[in-house]
Parts: sequence; C-alpha cells; structure tokens
Amino acid sequence: MSIEAAVVDPTYGNWRRPRRAGLGPFGLIGTVGVFGGIVLALFVSLASLKAALAVVVLLSAVLLPMAVRTQDGRNIYQLLAVRVGWFRRKAKGTTTYVSGPLSPRPGGRFRPPGLLSRVRVLEGRDAYDQPFGVLHHRSRNLYTIVLGCEPDGGSLVDPDQVDNWVASWGQWLARLSGEPGLRGASVVVETAPDTGTRLANEVLPRIDPKAPAAARAVMEEVVERYPAASSEMHTYLTLTYGTPSGQKRRTEDIVADLAVRIPGLLAGVVSAGGGPASPLSAERIAEVVRVAYDPAVAGDVLDARTRHGGTGLDWEDAGPAATVEKVNAYQHDSGVSRTWLLTLAPRGTVRANVLRGLLEDAPGTRRKRVALLYRPIDPATSARIVESDRRTAQFMATSRRGMVQARAANEVRAAEQTAVEEATGAGLVEFSLMVTVTVDTDEELADASATVRNLLAGARLLMRPADRMQAAAFSCTLPAGILPWEYTLVPRELKEAL
Repeated sequence: MSIEAAVVDPTYGNWRRPRRAGLGPFGLIGTVGVFGGIVLALFVSLASLKAALAVVVLLSAVLLPMAVRTQDGRNIYQLLAVRVGWFRRKAKGTTTYVSGPLSPRPGGRFRPPGLLSRVRVLEGRDAYDQPFGVLHHRSRNLYTIVLGCEPDGGSLVDPDQVDNWVASWGQWLARLSGEPGLRGASVVVETAPDTGTRLANEVLPRIDPKAPAAARAVMEEVVERYPAASSEMHTYLTLTYGTPSGQKRRTEDIVADLAVRIPGLLAGVVSAGGGPASPLSAERIAEVVRVAYDPAVAGDVLDARTRHGGTGLDWEDAGPAATVEKVNAYQHDSGVSRTWLLTLAPRGTVRANVLRGLLEDAPGTRRKRVALLYRPIDPATSARIVESDRRTAQFMATSRRGMVQARAANEVRAAEQTAVEEATGAGLVEFSLMVTVTVDTDEELADASATVRNLLAGARLLMRPADRMQAAAFSCTLPAGILPWEYTLVPRELKEAL
C-alpha cells in the first residue's frame, strides 16, 4: 500500500489478548500442580512404585481438565461451574422473578431484578446545575454515573477528522486510567425502530384544519409511513467508581466529588466526536431501564416526555412485572432477549467503521444494545504488564522455529510497539463486548440470532451466547454500571490463574 493510501484510509489495531502465566494450556495453578505432582510422585516412588503410579493417575485426572480449553480460554472446570450454578438457581426457583402488588415481595413495587435488585438511586447537581443520577451498588459499594450523548455520524466526514476522533477517544480512555477510584466504564449503543411518536407530536398539532384535504392527507401519510423506514439510536457512557478499602465516606461527599468530575468527562466525550453530551437524571435512567425490560411501553414513555416534560418514573418501579430465565434466552414482560459475549477480537488491523454494521438498527428486532466494557489499568500495573508481555514474546520468538516464527515475530513487534506507546503516556485498558437483541416472541429469536451472526461476520468478531447466564448478561448491557468482573464468585486473580 502506498503512503498516500495509508493516509487516506488509516487502519487501527494492536490489541492483544492478555497472556496467562503457566506452562502450555495450563494456568498458573495448573503449572504448580504439574511440577508439584512430579515432585510428589518421585518421593512416593521411593517407598512404593504402585503408590507412585496411583498418585500420577489421580493427579492426571485432576489436572487434565485444566488443559482442555475452549476457543475463549475456558477450561472444563469453568464450564462445569457455570452448569452447576445454573442448576442451583433453577432448583431454588431464582430463574423466575415476579414483582408488583400481587407478588410476595415486600413493598409491592416493580424493582429491577437480579444484579440490580440492591441498587438505589441518588441524585445530585453538577457544576452547570444539571441534575444527574448516581446508582449506588450497595452489594459492592460502587457508584455509577451515566452520560448520554449523540455522536456525530461518520458519513461525508474526512478521514483526517475520523482519525482525530479516534485519537481523542484513545486519549479519553487513557485518562480513565488516572481517574481516582474508577473501577470500570462502558459504552452502550441502543438502537430500535422509530415509534413515530416524536414525529407525530411535532407534525400533527401544526396541521391547519383549513388546509386543503390533499395536503393534510400527505402530511398524515408521512407521519404514518416514515417510522417504518427509520430508527432511533441512543448512546450512553457509564463510569463506575469505588471507595478505597477501609475508608468510609459519606454518600453526600461522594456525590459532590462526582459532580466535580462530570464537566471534564463531558469535554473529553465531545472532543472525541460524541456530539452534545449531558449527564442523565435519575428519572431518565429509570426510563431507559423500564423500556429495556418492557419494549412495548417505549412509545408511551416518549409521548409522556414530549407532552409533560417527564414521566415521573422512580427507580423502584423501573423493573419488569415478571421474568423467566432460560438456558439460551431471557423472557421479560413484552420481550424475549438473547445476549452474546465476545470470544475473540478482530485479528490484525481494522478500519474505523468496522463496527458500523453491528451498531446500526437490525431489521426484525425490537431493540438491540451493543455494550463495550472497559477496565482501565493503573500506570504502575500497565508498565509491569507490557514488560512481561515483551519478555514473553521475545522468548517465544527465539524458542520456536519454522513457519510459526513469522507469527512470533509479529507478536514481538506488537509487544514492542505497546511498550513504546505505554512509555510515552498511552493507557492500557482491558476491553470486552456484549450484544443483546430483544424481539417479541421466541419464534422470532432464531431469525434475530441469524441476523446477529451475519453482523458479527461483517465486524470480524467471534462471540458466543451467554448460555445459562442470560439474566446477568442482560443486566450488563444496560447503562446501569454493572461490571461483570466485580460480581464473580471466584476472585478475578484466582480465575486468571486457572
């Protein structure tokens, strides 16, 4: 490719899967078990050869499941843990949720279920006196703020401008690594067919009763048919903060601290092509969650906001009336949803519009949410990670021969580039992606799944359904600040060692 072509059509990439410490397919725990088992078998063999053989067989039965891994890196023990958790929840009846006045739940209200059940909503005002909602996750003592924006479209935009937006977004993500107390962030892009409510409220009241009948008929037909060919798109950014361990702070002080940070965060979003951005109020957050669980009320919510300036909806009534979690689907009020988890990011380089098809409205779906999850890493840890990856890549390149050496050499170049960028101030961020599709009935779910698979192929992504975790995965794609790594039963460090 010529230099001129590279400038006109820039590419991006150099993301790398975190390297797991260990021998071959074994993690750190498996590697320790292998070498410890060898030493134990040698000592036992001094007393009895049969006993040593029994030790080897027993250790092989325990360690071999750690060596068999799926494409996304999970071993047999992790797969069994998911199935055991599913059967336990099903036996306890927690896969079914009922709320409201006729339910046995105290209060008789429609609280959100699952991971959102212990969330309470606070509200404060930022430096511009705008109200903003704060979601307090009491089970983890985390606080989440939600920002809404309307990104500028990529059509008819110069490649240089797109490249500047990408660079500004990278700087915004790098800034998150220095945000005190930040545990994670997410970008949620939600698309849905246009209900036509906004257009009807704008056009119909302005039609003159004395206008010619033909003109009135044309305007009414436009209002009726336009929504069938259009869609609405909403973009939300969530930032979840935690308090230092052992340090107690008043809730009022935390809300005031978050209010000071909002203007700077909004400025970074605008410079990265986010368009007009503002924090979401507590009422607006409740409306988003309410529509996600019951898509049929989207038009009513929008109509109430247009006519009265708000709905008055409270967080305690933002949840569904009933939900049923299945192995491969999540049924809630007027919708049925399925969520996919990222298995493998695109290899090599990509262009700026690689996710465009996935982010656009998908025909045949009621709603679709694409959530990018980010876990910023502090600068000190980032330096250790990139240096460790650099040494590992160099060792693999010098220890392999033949055709594999080309890929190993590429790994070395990527690791070197990452180390240079980190040393010059770039941030290191772990990311993942989740996609949730909502339809009206179970019969439509198969067609929607085929549509998603086609979109993933165009985006060069490999994803898998979140089977036996659909309810939790659905909550993670809502703009509510649910960070999956904060809610695992097994600590993240131990999970990585497996």
